[in-house]
Amino acid sequence: MSGPAAMGYRGGDGDAVGELQGRSLWNDAVARFRRHRAAMASLWVLGVITVLAVLVPEFWPNSLDEVNWDYIQSPPTTENLLWFGTDVNGRDMFSRTFYGARISLTIGVLTTLVALIVGVLYGAIAGYRGGPAGDIMMRVVDVLYSLPTLFFIIILVTIFGNNFLLIFICIGAVEWLTLARIVRGQTLSIKEKEYVESARAAGLSTPTILLKYIIPNAIGPVIVYVTLLIPINIIVESYLSFLGLGVQEPFTSWGRLISQGANEIGTAPWLLVIPAAFLVVTLFCFNFIGDGLRDSLDPKEHTR
Repeated sequence: MSGPAAMGYRGGDGDAVGELQGRSLWNDAVARFRRHRAAMASLWVLGVITVLAVLVPEFWPNSLDEVNWDYIQSPPTTENLLWFGTDVNGRDMFSRTFYGARISLTIGVLTTLVALIVGVLYGAIAGYRGGPAGDIMMRVVDVLYSLPTLFFIIILVTIFGNNFLLIFICIGAVEWLTLARIVRGQTLSIKEKEYVESARAAGLSTPTILLKYIIPNAIGPVIVYVTLLIPINIIVESYLSFLGLGVQEPFTSWGRLISQGANEIGTAPWLLVIPAAFLVVTLFCFNFIGDGLRDSLDPKEHTR
């Protein structure tokens, strides 16, 4: 073939090759995730809740701690924009619910971030070093695993106080153990790969190998677990707040709202139902997103 026909043939073939080369496992995973309807719907729902958690406490006419004396423990109504009613002190539940969303989501994300950093680094180092040092590091994890997690968190909060910063540090400090085990298992397999052997032969330092070759290739299962760890941490914070060990007034969280609503379930059920409904929906959304990530990142799915 020659002339324009040949040029057209090469161009078409080049486009096909470029398209094939442009697709990667991550691009494939993104495409697969977008086809997961429950996960995509959950992303939208979480996005809406997050935007409302940012905007409502700042711009809603009824502030977080404003008392409406004429609407003490009022059921949901359109009057004065009291869409979720008021609590026993006449405070707007709409504003308090989304402020609680801000606190609960922030603590859930920040505690998971702490657990992610500690768990990934600890597991990668333990798996890469191996030998007696790696075994000792994992025995430490086993010992910490034997401690009741929630009881340990309660002890830390009781000793050091229950301010906002300390709460997410305490929760994150004990939630990294499973991540460390996951990353260590992945690292034991990855460190025997040819590209890691080549990096060692080239004289690259251990931190460089960990950050450039080990951790990026072990991050798939970690991403899935992180989406499941966020709702776990939200539940832990809610439980602490329910016991009175979490967020304190004038701040609030879903757990604290649920605790207050449980005391008024007979006379004002909306005080319990509304924050509990938002908490349940959020937990379901994170679990659906985790399912979508697990399906899209599963290597076996790519071979079908």
